[in-house]
Order: sequence, then structure tokens, then C-alpha cells
Amino acid sequence: MFQISIALALFLFPLAWSPGPGNMFFAANGARFGFLSTVPSNAGYHVATWVVTAAIGLGFGAALDRTPQAFVFLQTAGALYVLWLAWKTFRAGTAEGHEAAKPATFADGVVLLVLNPKAYVIIALMFTQFLGQSQGGRVLEVALITTVFTINNLIAFSVWALIGDKIAGWFGTPQSARRLNMVFGVILAVVAVWMFLG
Repeated sequence: MFQISIALALFLFPLAWSPGPGNMFFAANGARFGFLSTVPSNAGYHVATWVVTAAIGLGFGAALDRTPQAFVFLQTAGALYVLWLAWKTFRAGTAEGHEAAKPATFADGVVLLVLNPKAYVIIALMFTQFLGQSQGGRVLEVALITTVFTINNLIAFSVWALIGDKIAGWFGTPQSARRLNMVFGVILAVVAVWMFLG
């Protein structure tokens, strides 16, 4: 069990720590509202990560394979959702924005994971490489792989949120904060396109 945990962590390191949609989402929110404000959405994302990963490991992935249109729906819905968040971020603090900017919520984190088909592909790939390598039972293996995957992502996303928080400290005036919001709005829009085309 220990060996598979180490091998899995090494396998997941570049996937979780390189700049991707999830990392950029939490970096943007950390920059806008501070690290602590990202905790609810980060918790939502990773509770959903654990549940979805366990479901795929226990056979949910096979059902999705039989309905490829489900992936198309998830891809489109996820990209549109992140695009909407990008628009809110871009307008935050401008005269045209009538609603006050708010941090992402627990539910936002859940939606971001559930509507991200790239996560499903990575999870399925991970199980093809690591399921069946330990001496434990199937359910125990799935639980172990799911937990290592979730914790690895949680740490990576938290670090990216902290980086975003530190970057925001350089933008103390309202004008520079507005520019930062616009930059992160554009970054999230790029993430939305990335999710749609991926």
C-alpha cells in the first residue's frame, strides 16, 4: 500500500501542480479575495473530487463510456460556467458591475469539478495505471487511490491559491486591483476555452 501511494503521488505531481484550469481558478480567487476565502470552494471541489473519483473507480466510468454525449454535455456546461465566472471577475470593481464581488462558494467548487470532463479523463487514466497493483481488496484500493489523488490536488490547489493571495498584495490601490481583476477574468476566460476545446 505504501509503495503504491508513493508511485501514485509521483505520477500525479505534474498533473496537479502544473498550471491548469483548477489551479488557475483558485489562484484567481486567492488574488481577488485572499487565501482564506478560497477554503470553502476548495473544500467543495475536493469533496466532489473524492466522491467522483471513488464512483469512477467503482465502475461509474464504464457507464459514462457508453454515453459519450454525457462528456460533450459536461465539457460545454463546464466551459460556460467558468466563462460566466470569468465575466464576473473581469467586471468586479468596475462602474458597470452592479453586484459586489463575492468569493467562490462550496457549491462553486463542487460545480467546477463535476462539470470538468478533463478530471474524468485523468481519473480514468489513473485507475488504469494503478488499480489492481496492491494486495488489498478492490474497494480498499479504490479508497486509497481516491484519497491520495484528492489530498495531492488539495495541497496543490491550496498552494496556487496562496500564490494568488501573495500576488494580490502587490496591488493595493483600487485602480491596480481593478486591473488585477481584469487580468484574472481574462485568465479564467482562457481556462473556459481550454476546458471546451480539451
